[in-house]
Amino acid sequence: MKTIDTTRFPNDLGYIFPAEWEEHEATWLSWPHKEESWPDRIELIFPNYAAFIAELTKGEKVRINVKDEAMKEFALSYITKTDADLNQLEFFFHPTNDAWCRDHGPAFLVNQDRTEKVIVDWGFNAWGGKYPPFDQDDVIPTKIGEAFHLPVFHPGIIMEGGAVEFNGAGVLLTSKSCLLNENRNPHLNQQEIEDYLKNYYGVTQILWVDEGIIGDDTDGHIDDTVRFVNETTVLTVVESNPEDENYEILQHNLRQLQAMTLSDGRALNIIELPMPKGVFCEGERLPASYANFYIANKSVIVPTYQCAEDTIALKIIQECFPDRKVIGIDSVDIIWGLGSFHCLSQQEPKIK
Repeated sequence: MKTIDTTRFPNDLGYIFPAEWEEHEATWLSWPHKEESWPDRIELIFPNYAAFIAELTKGEKVRINVKDEAMKEFALSYITKTDADLNQLEFFFHPTNDAWCRDHGPAFLVNQDRTEKVIVDWGFNAWGGKYPPFDQDDVIPTKIGEAFHLPVFHPGIIMEGGAVEFNGAGVLLTSKSCLLNENRNPHLNQQEIEDYLKNYYGVTQILWVDEGIIGDDTDGHIDDTVRFVNETTVLTVVESNPEDENYEILQHNLRQLQAMTLSDGRALNIIELPMPKGVFCEGERLPASYANFYIANKSVIVPTYQCAEDTIALKIIQECFPDRKVIGIDSVDIIWGLGSFHCLSQQEPKIK
C-alpha cells in the first residue's frame, strides 16, 4: 500500500469526496438496536430495513456493523425473509451506539484517477451532545480504516455526513443551522469551517442554505431538504400548504437556492419536490421528507409515508435518474427514529 502522509490535507494530496451517484463498492450500515431511538416500536422497523438491504444487494455489497455474532444472526433472521443476495453481505464486529451510519460512518475519498481510497474520521458528538453515549459511534471510521488497511485522516472537529451534500465537481451544499450551531464547533467561524470542508473533502465551493425542516433533531441536515442529482441540478423539498410550519422555511431556502451560482457562473437547475403530509407520533412532528433518498448503484431508494404525495415524489425522482430504478419503501415506522434511508447509510466508492 502506498504510504500516505495523513498529517497533510486530503485536498493537497488530490483526494475528493465523489458524488453519491458515482459507482459504489459497497454501502455501509450499522444495524439498528437502540430502543430509545424507536421507543416501543423498534421491532416494527426491521422488515422495511431488511427490504432496504435487499434492494441494495442487487447492485453492490452491503457491509453491516454489528455488535457480535448474536446481532448478526438477528439481522439475518430478517434479511433472509427478503430476496436479498446473501453473497453480497459482509458483517463487521464493530459495536455502535446507534444506527445512523451517514453521520458516524467513514467519509471515503478517492484520488482523481480513482485508484486510491482514504477515510476521513470527523469527530462525532451525537448532534451536539443530544444522545450520549456516542463513544462507539465516534471510532467507527477508524475501525473500518484498520479493517481495510486504509489511511485515516483526523480533522479534529465535529462533522456529520448528513450535513453535507456534494455534486462531485467541487461543490458542497450545507446548512447554517447545523454547521454554525454552537453545539458543534463553537470555536470556529463560518470561514474557518469552510476551510475545513475544502481541505478535508476536496471541494472548492461551499453553498449555504439557512434552515432545516421541523422535527429534525440534527439541527437541519441538508439531506432532508436539498440534494444534488447531477453536477448542476438539485432537488429541493417545498411545502404547498401555507399554513404548514415548514412552508416559509422551505420557501426561504428555495429563494436562497435561486440566488446561487456555481463557480463558473451557471445558476443551479432547481427541481421542486413535494413534502409528504405531516407525519406525527404521539403529537410530535417527525422529519418526514422525500429528500432523504439514497442513490445506490442500480436504484434510488426513497422513503414513502402512505400518502398521495408518495406517487408524485417517486415520479419526479425517477425523471432525475433515468438510468436507475426508483424504489419506494415505507418509512412511517423508520421515521419515528427521526431519520430514514439516507441517514442510515454511507456509500463506499469503487476504485480501479
